[in-house]
Amino acid sequence: MTTEVEDFLNEWHRIVAERDLDGLRRVLAPEITMGAPPYWARIEGHARVHHLLGLIVNTIEGFTYHREWVQGFELALEFTGRVGELDVQGIDLITLDDRLVITRLDVMIRPMNALEALRDIITPQMVAFLQAEES
Repeated sequence: MTTEVEDFLNEWHRIVAERDLDGLRRVLAPEITMGAPPYWARIEGHARVHHLLGLIVNTIEGFTYHREWVQGFELALEFTGRVGELDVQGIDLITLDDRLVITRLDVMIRPMNALEALRDIITPQMVAFLQAEES
């Protein structure tokens, strides 16, 4: 792992641990896309992805990263946490570019009941954001 990627990971862990939405804004590329459970269509654009990640970070309690896999600018980070009383486990698949900002993020979450609980909390907030964006 290069020093630059290691620095990125240290900053990413700090951002998530501190729920630092301004820091999050700085590590997302303007052209970022995100595959977010449980939706098939990708979320596109800095503002939308930033808002959705902020909702996720503030909804999953006890969010903790465990294992990491790094190959060049491709990262896989395993995490656990809770949505209400439900345990959640997942993986963030992150692609960085040469600016060391995230251009692609895919999130996988299990089990299904925790994913559904997360969806039920976040979807109304995301819909409200998208409607406001269109106004």
